[in-house]
Amino acid sequence: DHADHADHADHADHADHAGHHAAVPGVYPGLDPNQPTPSERAHVPPPPPATELPPIGMREMIQMMGMDDAARHSMLLVDQLEWRDVPQGGRLFWDARYWYGGDYHRLVIKTEGSKRGGDSEGAVELLWDRVIGRWWNAQVGVAYDFGQRRERTWITAGVHGLSPYWFDVSALVYLGEQGRSALRISGDYEMLFSQRLILQSHLQLTAHGKDDPDNALGAGLSSAGAGLRLRYEIKREIAPYVGVTRHWRFGETATMAEQQGTARADWEWLAGVRLWF
Repeated sequence: DHADHADHADHADHADHAGHHAAVPGVYPGLDPNQPTPSERAHVPPPPPATELPPIGMREMIQMMGMDDAARHSMLLVDQLEWRDVPQGGRLFWDARYWYGGDYHRLVIKTEGSKRGGDSEGAVELLWDRVIGRWWNAQVGVAYDFGQRRERTWITAGVHGLSPYWFDVSALVYLGEQGRSALRISGDYEMLFSQRLILQSHLQLTAHGKDDPDNALGAGLSSAGAGLRLRYEIKREIAPYVGVTRHWRFGETATMAEQQGTARADWEWLAGVRLWF
């Protein structure tokens, strides 16, 4: 996203002298094409190695240089482990993912949810992740919603990647029993105030194909959420943060929420820690 722009004065100066260049391409006037250029004369080749390396096979070279595209790696990222001051009282929230695989194929396990006392609700997703472009991966798998309300099982597919201007974007479609369907689009953006102090913004939209009264969800655009989290990386693997989120409910979802004593929109203050291993 960054581009260097040459000085217009320099362009004009080059244009004035273009007619004086020698006919030999790439050679400046006054220089003998058979003689080294000033930059070539300034280059000093390094001395030859003191010890000659023995012949090495391709497999040993790949292992030594760490260039094996088929090597397997894993990572556990707890992006959110936080306490929120929600209208119904304080509640613990989490958002974590684990992946295992190579550069092109990965197994991804994601979970998010909340807990208060013995009451918990959330979702778990098992996905196969495949690179489809320089910045994008395709994902397909299954998802399971759990909690006190009616449980749901879904087949899911979508994309995850990095859009222009460094937005981390995810879009997943869910197909469930009895003709149910849902769409969730989310995006994150990180602004670095320093190498350790980072402001992360988050936006998420959720829509459903039909009413689901058991889970207080209406058809169409059902909810949206936006949040800001300011974290300080004590080290890359440990970063406490504070922040705020705002939630909106729309249409029939908002009507059902009001019938249960929940507002159409609410603010939530939060504090937590981000971890990865």
